[in-house]
Amino acid sequence: MKPFENQIIDYLKSNIRNIPDFPKPGIQFKDITPLLRDRQALELTAMLLSRPFQGKPVDVVAGLEARGFLFGTNLAMNLNAGFVPIRKPNKLPAETASVTYALEYGSDSLEVHNDAISKGTKVVLHDDLIATGGSAKAATELIQRLGGEVIGYSFIIALKELDGIKNLPENIPVNILINL
Repeated sequence: MKPFENQIIDYLKSNIRNIPDFPKPGIQFKDITPLLRDRQALELTAMLLSRPFQGKPVDVVAGLEARGFLFGTNLAMNLNAGFVPIRKPNKLPAETASVTYALEYGSDSLEVHNDAISKGTKVVLHDDLIATGGSAKAATELIQRLGGEVIGYSFIIALKELDGIKNLPENIPVNILINL
């Protein structure tokens, strides 16, 4: 990375707030809302997220609920693509496809409208943060089940010690702005 890009990343890092013991004891929540509040951080984040996918054949950006929606729509606009929300159960009004995935203690599910992704749709999957990679892996399965092709992953933050990238397909590029 070039020195100027390092300065930008440092600036973005300075706009990420750590909230201890949220949503439960032992969790160090990475709050990206200061990135949204700061006009310059918002613009720089959106620019850096879209840069690796410029010129690629992206049909839609799929954003994971809920914080993946915040920059996912900007990413879609910057790539001249559509946006598809991938949500928790019972949040979408039309017929959905769903996938259930394991959590450390229990399970969770994700849903997408059946008609949101069709055979051959080129998808960039975006979320604000990758931790264990479970939700991104599940969303990939859901997209593929509908006939779509994930051509890239986009994350603002990766938690290095949880190494969630290892749970994603090795042949698909992953763009991470900040490793914490």
